[in-house]
Amino acid sequence: MTNSGKRAGSTPEQAEHFDVLIVGAGISGVGAAYHLTQQCPGRRFVVLEGLESFGGTWLMHRYPGIRSDSDLYTFGYRFKPWTGPPIATAEEILTYMGEVIDDNDLGQHIRYGHKITRAEWSSEENLWTLDGIRSDTGEAVHFTANFLWMCQGYYRHSQGYTPEWEGMERFEGEIVHPQTWPEDLDYQGKNVVVIGSGATAATLVPAIAAECGHVTLLQRSPTYFIPGRNVNELADQLRVLDIDETWIHEITRRKILHDQAAITQLAFEQPELLKEELLGAVRDYLGPDYDIEKHFTPKYRPWRQRIAFVPDGDIFKGIASGAATVVTDEIDEFTEKGILLKSGEVLGADIIVTATGFNLSVLGDIDFVIDKEPLDFAKTVTYRGMMFTGVPNMLWIFGYFRASWTLRVDLLGDFVCRLLNRMEASGSQSVKVVLRPEDEDMELGSWIDPENFNPGYLMRNMHLLPQRGDKPEWQHTQDYWTERHQIPAIDLEGAEFDYE
Repeated sequence: MTNSGKRAGSTPEQAEHFDVLIVGAGISGVGAAYHLTQQCPGRRFVVLEGLESFGGTWLMHRYPGIRSDSDLYTFGYRFKPWTGPPIATAEEILTYMGEVIDDNDLGQHIRYGHKITRAEWSSEENLWTLDGIRSDTGEAVHFTANFLWMCQGYYRHSQGYTPEWEGMERFEGEIVHPQTWPEDLDYQGKNVVVIGSGATAATLVPAIAAECGHVTLLQRSPTYFIPGRNVNELADQLRVLDIDETWIHEITRRKILHDQAAITQLAFEQPELLKEELLGAVRDYLGPDYDIEKHFTPKYRPWRQRIAFVPDGDIFKGIASGAATVVTDEIDEFTEKGILLKSGEVLGADIIVTATGFNLSVLGDIDFVIDKEPLDFAKTVTYRGMMFTGVPNMLWIFGYFRASWTLRVDLLGDFVCRLLNRMEASGSQSVKVVLRPEDEDMELGSWIDPENFNPGYLMRNMHLLPQRGDKPEWQHTQDYWTERHQIPAIDLEGAEFDYE
């Protein structure tokens, strides 16, 4: 499908052409670039990143204590051994990604400060035309590409999600969101209320507790956590035996994935047993007299929302020591000096941090057009959470929630390269997925079944996402342990693939 000299008739003369154009230089885009160099040598490609450097989330988020909530043996790439602690800081992750870029000479393919605003497909030309803006100069940029690989993530970097509470304008202190944390925010000796119950809140509270006057975690409802030591004993033992790091990486990954599969199975088959195991681990830190039922017992079964790992139980140690307090209640209104709760309790605050999630961004908020018609992704059906009916020559990397995101980066990297090589070998210029005759009467539903997985950021924006069918190939299953076998076995000559 290489067509480096071809231009659409309406394409600006200054447009640069690439065989493959990758949007985003975060964990997905860097992984995609690596797989192209290894499996599709000779393909001309570019990675366009809107930010000033690589890293995505790990570059953009700069709140205190920012770290992974997945282990780096599986969040890291399969091809690059991880040698640090399982739960890593943003700085450590950026260093790791930088080594991947340098070791594989990927920097020559990445252009920073390039924000794509529009992507238009022409079936007549079998070509994507992309328009964007350079952040450093403000000038317009234009590209054409045969294949578009979307690796920009799934949330809006520019602004996090903060609910509208009554009286917010009256509050005399500062209100900040972790996603846009001010570098000069002074919380020394001040009373801070962190609103939220997820991984960000659990990371932020212990990171600032020692310097605040006091920090209170205010949550409407609890979430599940897995506290544990930030070490991997298997990896450490293998290092004592002087095993090669490549072997250690693979063996440790397999052991972690084996254990995660067991936990996931337990969540579906014996949810009460898993619930008691998770709560018991929290109780070990907080003691028998702490109200675990109120503050750390969710109303949903484990794994209907993401479970974050808490390294060394740091937030629970902070609560046990009195440096942090948990309040489980609902907000009635903001006051001049803090927050009035529905129970009547008042939380005084100098700073309020809204660790309340993010805004979903469907394919980078880019305006997509297919043959001069605006594309509504909500009217498409997803193929395995990566391609969409009626959208040619494009794939979106959307990772896992119940396993590390990057596991899918590697799986889909293999798939895309296999697909591109098949197209080149057969002379195909385009490919799209289509419903087969046996799929025409298939029942359609939301992108993810809310009974299976239902975090707020998806529930608020599910109407923006493609539909799913009632068959595995027309769903984003979130099941790495099944997909690691299914995706490599996809028959590229199957009736769901329409080549031209």
